[in-house]
Amino acid sequence: MPSIKLETKIHANIEVCFDLCRSIDLHKISTEHTNEEAVAGVVAGLIDLGETVTWRAKHLGIYQRLTSVITEFDRPVLFADELVKGAFKHFRHVHHFKQDGEITIMRDTFDYQSPLSIFGKLADKLFLKKYMTRLLEKRNHTIKQFAENGKWREVVNIAKRYQ
Repeated sequence: MPSIKLETKIHANIEVCFDLCRSIDLHKISTEHTNEEAVAGVVAGLIDLGETVTWRAKHLGIYQRLTSVITEFDRPVLFADELVKGAFKHFRHVHHFKQDGEITIMRDTFDYQSPLSIFGKLADKLFLKKYMTRLLEKRNHTIKQFAENGKWREVVNIAKRYQ
């Protein structure tokens, strides 16, 4: 099963980074290039333990729907989301946060299993793992930008309206 591990250092408070990472609104911003849209479950604001979100997005030229649920939640150090329904056979995305002085270290572990057995494994080697890594890196870059330049207040303020 492929696994993607990323580490992002952010000059911001751990709580800000944690909330930005679970913000539906920021996720939409970070994935504008895929026309990603929350269409069911939590569609705006901050997602919490046991809640689901269904995303509709265009990935690799195909519109898809992916539904995930928050299965672990320990604010502000960890949360995990797992696939409930979608194109993957399985995925689990664990988000770890650690405060180190004025820096938050955000670690992602994204484990997934492609559908279509041998063809899925071939797709992983040829392009899928690289595609998923870039998608996660772009998302983390957006989180870092919003956390470090103060724009997080716009997203968190929007998020608080839905709680």
